[in-house]
Amino acid sequence: MAHCMTLVQLSISCDHLIDKDISSKSDPLCVLLQDVGGGGWVELGRTEQVRNCSSPEFSKTLQLEYHFETIQKLRFGIYDIDNKTPELGDDDFLGGAECSLGQIVSSQILTLPLMLKPGKPAGQGTITISALELKDSCVVTMEVEARNLDKKDFLGKSDPFLEFFRQGDGKWHLVYRSEVIKNNLNPTWKRFSVPLQHLCGGDYTTPIQVRSLPPEGIEQGKRAWGGTAEFECIHPEKHQKKKSYKNSGTICVKVCQVETEYSFLDYVMGGCQISFTVGVDFTGSNGDPSSPDSLHYLSPTGVNEYLTALWSVGSVVQDYDSDKLFPAFGFGAQVPPDWQVSPVFLLALFWPSFSAGIQGIVDAYRQALPQVRLYGPTNFAPIINHVARFAAQAAYERTASQYFVLLLLTDGAVTDVEATCQAVVNASKLPMSVIIVGVGGADFEAMEQLDADGGPLRTCTGDSAARDIVQFVPYRRFQNAPREALAQAVLAEVPTQLVSYFKAQGWAPLKMPSSPAKVPAQAPQA
Repeated sequence: MAHCMTLVQLSISCDHLIDKDISSKSDPLCVLLQDVGGGGWVELGRTEQVRNCSSPEFSKTLQLEYHFETIQKLRFGIYDIDNKTPELGDDDFLGGAECSLGQIVSSQILTLPLMLKPGKPAGQGTITISALELKDSCVVTMEVEARNLDKKDFLGKSDPFLEFFRQGDGKWHLVYRSEVIKNNLNPTWKRFSVPLQHLCGGDYTTPIQVRSLPPEGIEQGKRAWGGTAEFECIHPEKHQKKKSYKNSGTICVKVCQVETEYSFLDYVMGGCQISFTVGVDFTGSNGDPSSPDSLHYLSPTGVNEYLTALWSVGSVVQDYDSDKLFPAFGFGAQVPPDWQVSPVFLLALFWPSFSAGIQGIVDAYRQALPQVRLYGPTNFAPIINHVARFAAQAAYERTASQYFVLLLLTDGAVTDVEATCQAVVNASKLPMSVIIVGVGGADFEAMEQLDADGGPLRTCTGDSAARDIVQFVPYRRFQNAPREALAQAVLAEVPTQLVSYFKAQGWAPLKMPSSPAKVPAQAPQA
């Protein structure tokens, strides 16, 4: 399971700080801390001190690892430094601010008021934070073939493969090895990509060594940035022994392109909004909500597995949606006033609106629970198709402006298996991911089929998913783990899924923020 981890650099400035010094302005410094849980904070770094300045722009940047699937809570503290000791307890506190790293990267530039403590503003002063991803964004894409390679012996043809080496420290270092093509003297290897930094240190003049094995041919320094090239494959021993020796074949670089490879943060910081939608299972198999045995039963503390899973996943994703207004639906219940079975209904039953943040979804769920009758069946296709319609509208814009994440919370096996498979296959061609959290101890075999980790999901008619967009996790596996562990498991694949979709479409990140269209607050008709 690939997690989205990269290094980001934070630039910090402040405006209108309080002047604590009597005869001059403050001499501010910024300290960055990260929440490590249990009420503990660890210092990650400090900027330089700027003397006699109430609106400093710190030149020293602060670096930290970014993880999409976790909430990285940060605290910025501004201090007036009047001594040479590293301790801050004897320095004047000018104010601080708290936010998540997700809020910073999704906002591009985030400005916050300085607070003396929670709920108590500093009276004046703001802090502005911007982020930059530190990465090698250039990749070299190549397609290589060979012609008339030597046979390995008189009994059969060769089984050739390619190796690319870069020069460094007086040695040749392996950077790429191709697949082996069996019994072929005129092979064409699969197109491959290597980071430019890894291939040649980012220096186009650095020699590259290419080896075709077997035979053990070597050719140095021949490259074709942005074009094609051919060169002879030379076997050193044969070249020394035979005066009539010419070569052991020809290597042809058919394609060699240097391209920019966009990352998840490139899209997020470029203005892509992640639209979060929730679907909650209200089928009868959950049990009577008034009974302690029910999966929908609210404990004395007001929570259950549904709410815990919602908080874990939603609290991470909400940082990437600018207005924090989320469509929230239920399915599989009889809904007032006519008590018809509704495949999809708004959790906010009587006031059609979006839920404000994760707390808004939680409130809507608690209000809907006593007003509906749990029924059935467990059909996923209607809500997947509902969200997919708006993902299709976003795709029609042909820009990387919006990506949809649908979280389905369910207690049992899906009933409309074939319809759901078709819905997922259709959605795989859209900017959309589906996360399924299995609540309770039911048989989730059908969910594993939708996850399709063993190969592309296929329908009964043979249609194949364009990409893997479903991630399923049973809640019980994380029942005794920290809450963030569930979010890490279910969200780990979303960054890769987002990037793979936009890359396949050939869409670069937006340069300016756009106003994304929302999933409207009307449930589809049965």
